[in-house]
Amino acid sequence: MTITAEERRARILEVVREVGTVRVVDLAERIGTAAVTVRRDVAALAEAGLLRRSHGAVSLPRDAAATGPAGRDRVVGMLVPTVGSYFDEIIAGARAAATAAGARLVLGISAYESADDRAQVDQLLDTGLDGLLLSPNWRPGTGAVDADWLRELPVPAVLVERLAPAESAAAELDSVGSDHRHGVLLALRHLASLGHESVALAARLDSWTAGQVRAGYEEGVRLLGLRPYPVIDVARPGIDAEGLAARIAAAVGQGVRAFLIHNDQEAIQLAPLLRARGLRAPDDLALISYDDVFAALASPPLTAVAPPKHAVGAGALELMLRRIDSENELPVHHVQLLPELKIRTSCGGVGG
Repeated sequence: MTITAEERRARILEVVREVGTVRVVDLAERIGTAAVTVRRDVAALAEAGLLRRSHGAVSLPRDAAATGPAGRDRVVGMLVPTVGSYFDEIIAGARAAATAAGARLVLGISAYESADDRAQVDQLLDTGLDGLLLSPNWRPGTGAVDADWLRELPVPAVLVERLAPAESAAAELDSVGSDHRHGVLLALRHLASLGHESVALAARLDSWTAGQVRAGYEEGVRLLGLRPYPVIDVARPGIDAEGLAARIAAAVGQGVRAFLIHNDQEAIQLAPLLRARGLRAPDDLALISYDDVFAALASPPLTAVAPPKHAVGAGALELMLRRIDSENELPVHHVQLLPELKIRTSCGGVGG
């Protein structure tokens, strides 16, 4: 499996920390990568001050142990609402960035069903943190409910895949996330380029991302001059797939031939249920999934909006370390990264 440059460099740092001074050729053999690639990575890490080069060998800088407050490694807590799907890639990005920087990541999980993020944060803080990466359980339409406590945290915090509304107490926190509204626009534009004049959205109700997808649909339909269709609610994710298939079949009966489905889980379950109703993608309808965690494994492989999940995690961790090292003197950052559209076979054609 191909690994990213960020993951490769994190592995290089792990090896150097483990064995001390090591020749570049031995390092390349140890991590199973071509020496020329490792030399480029070592040069980049040395330029960033994370490695020291001398006579064909590399080692840690003399002051590598003093990477954080009081001469110790920086420790960053990360609170996510789930593991095993979308947030796995975000966690992987944060972990790789932490390893590359000589920091330590501590993970906490506050399930979507939980209403008490604060209790989980308090447990993380008890481990002795220098900063927090937070993905609070904000639901569509509720905004940043009860966010005052976020401003009272004893350490800096970066919101991950969340952006607080301007009136919220959390609006002045750093944030790094995907521009989901832009992601929806990419999907609608692709479907419009294939000749569809109406696109229906089927979306969940249980996450902040779902709210952004719904808002993006409303904006995108208006911007592209598409004929709107009432949003099909996925009220019981993963449970009521038969009901969702029936409502999409009804929309096809009303002339809609293109659908954006949030998220992969719903879209993958949907395809065989639609076939049982005599509807096949891409012959009878076009399907685009949102998230691109498992979309490529569907039958047929699903065209999907792919938020930059790994880059979001890495960017949040890197911003946090900058915040810690600057002793909180940085201006507040609100960073939004643009998703991509991964075109596969579930829409037919290649679009414009």
